[in-house]
Amino acid sequence: MAKNRTEVADIDRSLYDFRYGEEGFERLDAGLTPDIVREISERKNEPDWMLERRLKSLEIYHNTPNPTWGPGIEGLDMDHIVTYVKPNTDQKNDWESVPDDIKDTFERLGIPEAERSYLAGVGAQYDSELVYHNMQDTAAKMGIVYSGIEEALQVPECEAIIREKFMTLIPPTDHKFAALHGAVWSGGSFVYVPRGVKLDFPLQSYFRLNAKGAGQFEHTLIVVEDDADLHFIEGCSAPKYNVANLHAGAVELFVGKRAHLRYSTIENWSKNMYNLNTKRARCEEEGEIEWISGSFGSHVGYLYPMSVLAGRKSRSSFTGITFAGTGQNLDTGCKVVLGAPDTTATVETKSISKGGGISTFRSSIVATPAAEGSAASVSCQSLMLDDISRSDTIPAMDIRAKNVDIGHEATIGRIGDDKIFYLMSRGISEEEARTMIVNGFANPVSKELPLEYAVEMNNLIKLEMEGAIG
Repeated sequence: MAKNRTEVADIDRSLYDFRYGEEGFERLDAGLTPDIVREISERKNEPDWMLERRLKSLEIYHNTPNPTWGPGIEGLDMDHIVTYVKPNTDQKNDWESVPDDIKDTFERLGIPEAERSYLAGVGAQYDSELVYHNMQDTAAKMGIVYSGIEEALQVPECEAIIREKFMTLIPPTDHKFAALHGAVWSGGSFVYVPRGVKLDFPLQSYFRLNAKGAGQFEHTLIVVEDDADLHFIEGCSAPKYNVANLHAGAVELFVGKRAHLRYSTIENWSKNMYNLNTKRARCEEEGEIEWISGSFGSHVGYLYPMSVLAGRKSRSSFTGITFAGTGQNLDTGCKVVLGAPDTTATVETKSISKGGGISTFRSSIVATPAAEGSAASVSCQSLMLDDISRSDTIPAMDIRAKNVDIGHEATIGRIGDDKIFYLMSRGISEEEARTMIVNGFANPVSKELPLEYAVEMNNLIKLEMEGAIG
């Protein structure tokens, strides 16, 4: 039967939907109680102050209502979510020592290959624990610290930094799932780049949630001191199950004076995932944060990376793409606080929706009274691949300074039959024509991604087109 020309097939997720059993794994009981929080803390051998913060966060969680601004999360029942799953291994620094099933998972995702080719360091988290971590000697000799955050808590110099900064950019009072994260966080990365140090090769963390009916709550804390430079890459994926899984991680980035941090991420969760992630950066004088973001998976997504430009002439840029297919409601966007004079921010996003998928772009630009001479521009472009999908743009601007330049523009459209016909008249097949249009639309984002992630993203949006001919 012929298909309407504006219909396309879904993404092939076979690369990510493989899974392994949990023989030898340890699971805590589902649900949220003080005893579960205490057990997580005890297993981590944490200092007392961290346990106190966890228990306070749990109290805040129970007293905070669910968010009301985005997609419904009625299908997420925390009484049936396991907050801690330990794989059948401790952390390894030697790849060959990682158990075969876990090693095979990351090899199929291309992680060791990327490490060998150009990464300065890599961490791999499986469910609730880091299972592998390694950093090149050259980076270590530069004074860079890159480790699991729990491992860093056992080092007095690192513990002092973590205690000072942990969940200060994302306090538990921020929203319900920030409080949940503060109570049951597990795994994640700690990075410290000393003053004046510039790392030429990226560091990378990859998070894989394999367990059924579980949550992943990693915490990433990065401190880039004055005049330093870092590129950090984050990747996430999970296989598909017929029950809800949850991702509620947190990312806190501290960018010093005249420092630069590029944070690249591809989140490719399966369609049973509730992705309720929180990311935030603070930039001091003339510091710069670059966000490169791709959101392709999850059933429901809430994701709004936030830049707090706290120092004069600090800068933020956000480049992102979202793909919402059948059964997906992805509420994504970006927040910026212009909190000092002469700050600048740019936001460029692309969204693609198909098969009844819903893509909502939500932005917030706040210019405080201290933001004199600042400027921000927001550009949002949405492409709908059929007539049953939806795309919305919800901008918010709170301007409290007089001498600022703030702009927002949005365009929403579909692949027109005239464009398909034009390309076909030049000898290009209908399937190739659709692929060309979609890839051309996404190209400004994909070209900003690290090589292996650009390939991954292009594979994700290389749709199998179904035409009307034959």
